Amino acid sequence: MKAVVVEQYAPIDQIELKEIYPPVMEPGQLRILVEATGIGFVDGLKIEGRYQTKDPLPFIPGTEFAGIVSEAPGRPGGYQPGMRVMGMTRSGALAEEIVVNPEAVYPLPDGIAPEVAASFRANYLTALYALSARAMLCAGEQLLVLGAAGGTGIAAIQVGKLLGARVIAAASTLEKREFALAHGADAAIDYTQAGWRDTFKELTGGHGADVIFDPVGGEISVQTFRSIAWRGRHLVVGFAAGAIPALPFNLPLLKGGALLGVDLAQIPVREPDVQKRLMSQLTGWLADGQLKPVVGRVFALEDFRDAFRTMQTRGALGKMVVRIAK
Repeated sequence: MKAVVVEQYAPIDQIELKEIYPPVMEPGQLRILVEATGIGFVDGLKIEGRYQTKDPLPFIPGTEFAGIVSEAPGRPGGYQPGMRVMGMTRSGALAEEIVVNPEAVYPLPDGIAPEVAASFRANYLTALYALSARAMLCAGEQLLVLGAAGGTGIAAIQVGKLLGARVIAAASTLEKREFALAHGADAAIDYTQAGWRDTFKELTGGHGADVIFDPVGGEISVQTFRSIAWRGRHLVVGFAAGAIPALPFNLPLLKGGALLGVDLAQIPVREPDVQKRLMSQLTGWLADGQLKPVVGRVFALEDFRDAFRTMQTRGALGKMVVRIAK
């Protein structure tokens, strides 16, 4: 089978597409023919060996995928050949086949394209877990989304609207702000401009942000926390800007604010029942059309490097997807 193989941690230009043997199945596992794979910021860090945990070499990158069950001896988890699924795993999805435990996949509702499914689970589960289970976002509250045009940011906008919040998108270019507005944001601001906090204050009628969804990090995180409402919640989702901010502890004291961490990898381990409930809610929204995931650009497997380059330029709108099956 064809697969992207990381033999040494390196920039994406040095990573190759290779012909390798299909993965071996263990009892109780499923073999999936991969149709599409989502490319996230974490995937790029893993390839370069810069993520907080390292995958043992060699490895196949890619954590989020959609595909068709091809082998299911004993029908583990109730799955059988021919069923369409979407899934998440530690690695291995940038390949024509992947072997996973049944807990790693979820049945795909009818009518959902593989590209949509492959860009769905990580971003939207992160957004719903952060906004609902962690921040307990309430209808009518003010939600500020940083990095609003990225895959996770767009998911937070859409989920925030479904939860009844007023959503303000923060993005650095006009194109990104228009993209965020087109996908549900009520207003948008340019956080690179001096005085953006005054603009934000006007947009909220002096109230500030009840909840801040922050996958960016860096200095903007500290500036944003200064605009938090009384008893506001700041969700730490990631550090796409590259720098981990240091928050002066007097700010939470003065604002009555809370800093809440969001780590998607911890949810199935520490809160499996919560994950099951949230995935049921998400797939319900997906099936009835309330939620329409945003796919950015779709690339052929042979062009996987371009998918990573586009994602890493921070110029990406939505999530990048690699189409595996023809």
